[in-house]
Amino acid sequence: MLLAQKPLAILARPPALAAVAATLLLIALAGLNGGARMVVLAGIGVFAGLALYHASFGFTAAWRRFILERKSAGLRAQLIMLGVASLVFFPALAAGSLLGQPVGGYVFPVGVALVTGAFLFGLGMQLGGGCGSGTLFTIGGGSVRMVVTLVFFILGSTLASAYAEHWFAWPKFAPVSVVYSLGWLPALAAMIVGLAALYALVTKAETARHGSLASIRQPATQWLTGPWALIVGALALALVNIATLIVSGWPWGITGAFALWGAKIASLFGAEPATWAFFAGNEAALRGSLFTDVTSVMDFGIILGAMLAAMLAGKFKPGFSIPARSLAAAVIGGLLLGVGARLGTGCNIGAFFSGTVSGSLHGWVWLAFAFAGNVVGVKLRPLFKLD
Repeated sequence: MLLAQKPLAILARPPALAAVAATLLLIALAGLNGGARMVVLAGIGVFAGLALYHASFGFTAAWRRFILERKSAGLRAQLIMLGVASLVFFPALAAGSLLGQPVGGYVFPVGVALVTGAFLFGLGMQLGGGCGSGTLFTIGGGSVRMVVTLVFFILGSTLASAYAEHWFAWPKFAPVSVVYSLGWLPALAAMIVGLAALYALVTKAETARHGSLASIRQPATQWLTGPWALIVGALALALVNIATLIVSGWPWGITGAFALWGAKIASLFGAEPATWAFFAGNEAALRGSLFTDVTSVMDFGIILGAMLAAMLAGKFKPGFSIPARSLAAAVIGGLLLGVGARLGTGCNIGAFFSGTVSGSLHGWVWLAFAFAGNVVGVKLRPLFKLD
């Protein structure tokens, strides 16, 4: 009984009440500006924040552990996440609708901009300390350093957006989706076989180094206070992307909102982002409320969901002391993340997760070059005295 009352007692404290109030305000503003659909998307974002925090489902740390120690639990969970989401995405995209909702995938060209952006983003992950989703949920968890990363993430996104006409012109191949080129069933079979091969590869690497394999099913999941097992986090995030597809008609994304936020801020200082090539055809987003923008509303939800999760876990304790080298890494990493996300068509969520489950070749190319960037970033971390 005491255990059942503990989360309620935590939520009754002033900081938690403020977080709950902020969450309710987000839902209200989303509803007033975007209707019931946007309310649901805000709720999906809050759930994503809870899942990311309670499962500690970070791409940056998981990739670093594999690079340095050959520990593969995080990678294996990510591969399962991709497989589960693909079971729904591939047939839905081939049909063009899901539960009566017209749907489309993220299918982008592979070219110089994408590989450059992916590499820069991967480098920025290790210096900045997070990816797209990781930055948001760690801010919600109380990381002040990641606020610095986010500020420069937004700045980098804005700068890249302002000069998009240049990198839009860089050489590229036509977009390729195996869902459309092969048919959804053969494409899905190839996807599952490929994911299984990668799963076996990282499993072999871990067992060769350590003689055993860390479980992704431990610890036992505590739904309100955490922690959640990695496998639960993987399934939860697959559900988040599927739900986003059903409600919005498009896969989950993160960093497109950062360019929008930066453009709106830049307009306050005399810039005219409506004339930027990046926003061509989407000028309405610049004029409208952020609470009508799907990605923005979900991003706000992720921060607030992670904040609630951190409070329920009793771990929300912001620290304001940031060593100078760590601060410098956050600034540099944030800029690289922002520029890389725009050139590379997104982040670990929009480019990698949503790209691969859309059957797009660009998602896998993004992964290869982003992982290479992470390898370099891991080698640079000691220069900034990062753990």
